[in-house]
Amino acid sequence: MFPRSTIAVRTLPALPPWLAHTLRAQRGPVPWSAVVRGALAAGPLLLTAVLVGHTSLGVVAAIAAMLAGINDRPGSRRTAVRRLGAPALAGAAGVLVGTYAGDHAGAVVLTLVLTALGLLAGGMSAIGPVASGGGTQLLVAAAIGAGMPLPDSGWARALAFLAGAGWLIVLRLALPTPGAPAGDFRFDGERAAVAAVYEAVASLLDAAGTEHATARRAALTAALDQAQDALAGPRLRRYASSAAERRLHAQYAAALPLAEAATALAWAGEPLDGRAAEGPRRLAAAVRESAATGPLPAPARSAPALRALDHALLQAAHAFDQDGGSDLHTRRRSARDLLRTAFGAGGREYGLRVALCFGASAAIAQALHHSHWYGQHTHWYWLPATAVFLVKPDLGPLVSRVLCRAAGTVLGALLFAGFAAVLPHPQGLVALVAVCGALIPVSTRHFAAQTAVVTLLVLSLVMVVGEPQASVGRIGETLLACALVLIVGHLPMPGERGGHVRARLASAAGAAHAYLEHVLDGPDGSGDRAARWTLRRDAYRALSEARAAIALSAAELPALARHTEGTDEVAALLERLVDTVTAAAVHLDDTGRLDRRHSDRLTELLGELAVHRERVGLPTGVTGLAVAV
Repeated sequence: MFPRSTIAVRTLPALPPWLAHTLRAQRGPVPWSAVVRGALAAGPLLLTAVLVGHTSLGVVAAIAAMLAGINDRPGSRRTAVRRLGAPALAGAAGVLVGTYAGDHAGAVVLTLVLTALGLLAGGMSAIGPVASGGGTQLLVAAAIGAGMPLPDSGWARALAFLAGAGWLIVLRLALPTPGAPAGDFRFDGERAAVAAVYEAVASLLDAAGTEHATARRAALTAALDQAQDALAGPRLRRYASSAAERRLHAQYAAALPLAEAATALAWAGEPLDGRAAEGPRRLAAAVRESAATGPLPAPARSAPALRALDHALLQAAHAFDQDGGSDLHTRRRSARDLLRTAFGAGGREYGLRVALCFGASAAIAQALHHSHWYGQHTHWYWLPATAVFLVKPDLGPLVSRVLCRAAGTVLGALLFAGFAAVLPHPQGLVALVAVCGALIPVSTRHFAAQTAVVTLLVLSLVMVVGEPQASVGRIGETLLACALVLIVGHLPMPGERGGHVRARLASAAGAAHAYLEHVLDGPDGSGDRAARWTLRRDAYRALSEARAAIALSAAELPALARHTEGTDEVAALLERLVDTVTAAAVHLDDTGRLDRRHSDRLTELLGELAVHRERVGLPTGVTGLAVAV
C-alpha cells in the first residue's frame, strides 16, 4: 500500500452553473398514463380529421393537444383541468387574434399587434405557472394563426384548438392511473399528494438533529404545496361534494399541526427516537390504502414540541374516521393582487423582454417571408414561436434554453428529414405524430429532448397539410431566434435587473411578517390556529417560490447572475425566521409565553434582515417588529 503522502488526489473542476443546468435532466419513473394519453391525443385527432376531409382543422387540434401534453404533468385530475384548460383558453384566443390580424392587417400593424400580445403575456406569466403556460400558448397560437396559412376561418380554428386540448382533458379525467392507490380512482392524485405530506413529516422527524433537517423541511414544504394545489383545484361546487373527497380534505388539514410540530422539533436541533416518525408513516400508509389508521405509537411528551406532536397524532387519528370537510388553509388572491403582480417590477421586466423578442422575431420572419427567403414555404410562424419558448425563464436559464433549443431542433429536423424520405404520406406522418405525442411526457425531462420531439411532430403536421419538407429552413430560423433572444436577454431594461427575483423575495418577506405579527399578537401568544396555519402556509409557499426564482437566476451567465447576488442569503434568513416563528408558536401553545431562546433568535434574525432590507427591497414592516419581540 502506498504511503498517504504519495497519493495524488485529482478533482475535476466544477462546471459553471449555466453549463451544469444544460446537462442536467429530471429523473423518475416513466409516466405511463401520460404516455398513453399522448398516444391517444394528437395522432387520433389528426387521423379523424384526415378521414372526414378537414385536415387543416385536425392540424390545429393536434397542435393544441401537443401543447396541452407539454403541460400534462403528474398530479390530481382537478389540478389538471386548470393546468391544461386555462392555457387552452388563452391559446384559442391567440389563434383567433392571430388569424384575423394576419388576414386583415399589414406587416407593420400585425407586428404591433403581436408585440402588444407579447407585453400582455409576459406580464401574465409573472402571476404563476398556470398563467405562464397561458401566456406561452397565447403567443404560440397567435404566431401560428397569423403565420400558418390555412383555409379555415379564425373561429373554426379557435374551436378546433379548444377541441384538441379538450380531448386531452377528457382523457386525463376518464382514464384511470395504473398502479394508483386504493379507492376511487378519480382522487388518486389527491390521495398520493396527501400521503406524501405524512411521509415528508416522518422524514423530517427522522432528520431532526442532523445536517439533512433543512433539506427535509424544504421537502415538506413542497409536499404541502402539491397537496394544497391538488385539493384546491376547480370544482362545480364550492365545497367537496363526496365523502371520499371530504375525508381527504380532513386528512390534509390534520397534517398541518403535525407539520408544525415536526418543524419545531427540527428547529430545536436535537435527535429524536425513531418512534416519533412511526405514527406519521402509518398515517401515510392509511391514506394511500384508504384504510383505517390502527393504533398509533405515542411519542415521548418531555418537551412542548413533542407534546404538540402527540396531540396532533391523536387529532389526525380522529380526523381519519370522519367524513367532514375541512378548510384547506389556502388564501385566494384577489384580482387586485394578480394585477399588482402582473404589472409589478417582475411582470414589467419580463413583459418588456417578451414583447421585444416576440415583436422583433415576427417582424424579421415577415421580412424574410416577403423577400422570398423561404422559397415556396409560406409558414413563417416558426421564428416567433421559437422565440416565445426561448424567452420563458420557466424552462431554465437563458443560455441553457438557447443551447438545448438549438441542439433539439437540429436533431429533430435531421430525424424528420430521414423519416419524411421513407414514410408514406399521409399515413406514415400520422403515425409519426402519434408516436411523438406519446414521447412528449417523457421528453419534458430535458428541454433539448422536448424540442426534438416537438420539432418532429410539428414538421409532420405541416407536411400533412401540403407544405414541402423544410428541415433546413427550421434549423436556420431556430438559430436566428437563439441569437435574437440572447441579445435581448442581455439588453438593459427600464428599472432594476432581477426584478422578478426581488418581487418574489419581497412577497416572501411580507408573508413572513404577517405570520410573525399574528403569532406575537394572538390573545394567548399564538392567535387563532386556523388563521395561523394559513399564514404559515403562505409564508412557506412564498419562500419556496422565491428560492426557485433565485436558483434559476444563479444559473444564468455571470453578466445576468450578478444582479441577484446575495438574494439567496436573504431567502435563507427568511426561512430561518419562519422556522423560528413556527417553533415559538408551538411553545406558546404549550406554555402561554415566549421562551428566551426563541425571542433572542427572533431578534437576531430580524436584525440581520434589517441589514439586507435596502439591498433587496424588503418591506420595512419585516424589520419593524424587532422591538415587539
